[in-house]
Amino acid sequence: MQIGVSIVEDNAPLRQLMAECLGTAKDMKLGRVYPDAETALADLPKHPVEVVLMDINLPGQSGIECVRQLKPLLPDTQFVMVTAYMEPDLIFQALAAGATGYLLKRSSQSELLTAIREVVAGGSPMSRNIARLIVEAFQGAPPTQQASEMEQLSERELAVLRLLARGHSYKEIANDLNLSFHTIHTLVRRTYEKLQVHTRRDAVAHFRQATQPRRRD
Repeated sequence: MQIGVSIVEDNAPLRQLMAECLGTAKDMKLGRVYPDAETALADLPKHPVEVVLMDINLPGQSGIECVRQLKPLLPDTQFVMVTAYMEPDLIFQALAAGATGYLLKRSSQSELLTAIREVVAGGSPMSRNIARLIVEAFQGAPPTQQASEMEQLSERELAVLRLLARGHSYKEIANDLNLSFHTIHTLVRRTYEKLQVHTRRDAVAHFRQATQPRRRD
């Protein structure tokens, strides 16, 4: 029996690459393909598959929230996050929402196909550095004050802060998140207020302190 696989990814070229990758596997068949969470939520329950490859940073509703809503409707479907993000908070949010695997977008095609087979067989496939990050998080000390402050941020505010930490300009962030320049300014201001900081440098320092792996002494 072939493994049905659907894709939820807003990047059209990447969707095409993933679809072509699935086409090379004789034991898999491509299901429906969706550009955003809203379309997937409306249609996927009508066309269930064994595995869904889910992006996190989707326009509108996030992939994590999409999984959280779909999992009760599709309890037998396995959700594998395929994302560029390695932040521990997003990993744990995704797993708590119902995801069974977590792969980085830079994973090879063979790694992607292996992960699909593994999750259907009852495993929880993860990129090596993701698995290591989870182990280090469990071995670490209790959350720092900065980590607790991060929990106050909305998913959109956290996405903006993450891009700020990568050195992106407001204009670049607006383009990446498909939001207006004014909205980015508002989100940054709210983030500063919640973190009780006044500069980009301090906000980024909080973010890095909260997300860096922590070890026991």
